[in-house]
This record gives sequence, structure tokens and C-alpha cells, in this order.
Amino acid sequence: VQLQASGGGLVQTGDSLRVSCAAAGRTFSNDAMGWFRQAPGKEREFVARISRSGSITYYADSVKGRFTISRDNAKTAVYLQMNSLKPEDTAVYYCAADQVSLGRRTSGQYYYKWGQGTQVTVSS
Repeated sequence: VQLQASGGGLVQTGDSLRVSCAAAGRTFSNDAMGWFRQAPGKEREFVARISRSGSITYYADSVKGRFTISRDNAKTAVYLQMNSLKPEDTAVYYCAADQVSLGRRTSGQYYYKWGQGTQVTVSS
């Protein structure tokens, strides 16, 4: 599977933004998908994960209640709806694919394919 993230931009504190990840390849519906982010000078961190069916989701504590991950297997896409954005959400956001669907697999080492990233900047 090939992944292409898009939808980032510059927003203000409290705004909403949806980033998307388009997947090409026959294995998309077989993969769990995750979103990660990396801020300047910081380690990459887990944001959210969704099972192959979309029925199970996991979130980092820092985004729980504000972000929602979803997927559309017919369109081979995964989304991250981000509400009530804060300056600390500023980062490059990456989508990634995991061949194992079940489990709270939050480490990047489990993901075999990564998109190129999309920049999200939240101004205060």
C-alpha cells in the first residue's frame, strides 16, 4: 500500500481541521491504520489508531475527546478530524499502515508503511 497525507494547514487555537490519508493498493482494507505526529525537536508520537473494520479506535491521552479517527474502505482513505486545536498540536502528521488489526499498537515499529506527512500549525 502507498500512502499520501493531505489537508494540513495553518489554523488558530480552537479551530478544527481534518487531515486525510489516501491509500493506493489492494491491502488497505486488510490493514489497521494509525496517525502519528512529530513536532520540531521532539520524538514522533502516537496520535490515534483504527482497526481494519473501523470498529475499534485508540487515542493518545493528549487528543482524546478532541480528535476522531475514521476510515472509508471503499474510498481507501483514513481521516483524522481534529477539533479544539491547541498550539501544542503543531506538528507534521503522518499516517501509517499496520498489517495486524487488533491490539493497541501505539509504537511506530509496528507500522510497515508510512505516508510523507502533512504540516499542521496552530497559532495562539
